[in-house]
Amino acid sequence: MPPIRLAVLISGSGTTLQNFIDRIADGSLQAEIGLVVSSKPSVFGLERAMLAGIPTAVIERRQCATVEEFSEKLFAQCRQVRAQLVCLAGFLHLIRVPEDFTHRVMNIHPALIPAFCGKGYYGHHVHEAALAQGVKVSGCTVHFADNEYDHGPIISQRTVLVLDDDTPEALAERVFRQECEAYPEAISLFAEGRLKIEGRRVRVI
Repeated sequence: MPPIRLAVLISGSGTTLQNFIDRIADGSLQAEIGLVVSSKPSVFGLERAMLAGIPTAVIERRQCATVEEFSEKLFAQCRQVRAQLVCLAGFLHLIRVPEDFTHRVMNIHPALIPAFCGKGYYGHHVHEAALAQGVKVSGCTVHFADNEYDHGPIISQRTVLVLDDDTPEALAERVFRQECEAYPEAISLFAEGRLKIEGRRVRVI
């Protein structure tokens, strides 16, 4: 089976992108990244892509009048490189998923959706909220993206224990280790045609 062709959307340092690059290099993820699109110029994620020889583009949200215009420009780039799956990797903006990309856009969120998700819940804000709430477990969620923040059908979740002396940074580090396993696994299942969507549920077949 040929490797699945990805487009990766970023807004920052690109740690999830780097995980993809490393796993493709070591053969544990059968994929190729056709394009990395950043919503911000001069972020380190673009440098990671360039070092790996991956084409890049920058489409700034503030340069677009509407979410629709922004989304059209993003997905035009994804079509141009014939992306089979679009992976949001620390991408911070709301998008409108066009019909031809329905259930072909994935996201990972550093909490157990529906907890600590939605607008404003990203990065350390998520872990700070989890600790403030006193939860005993947290984790990450891979899901298909739709037209709302952190909302589409859930593909997989992984949990970590929250420790009494946790800091947002320590919790984030443990959650990210799980993200590094969960996201490539979900991409592989998609590539193998093993994800069956039934309403809000995603079954692995």
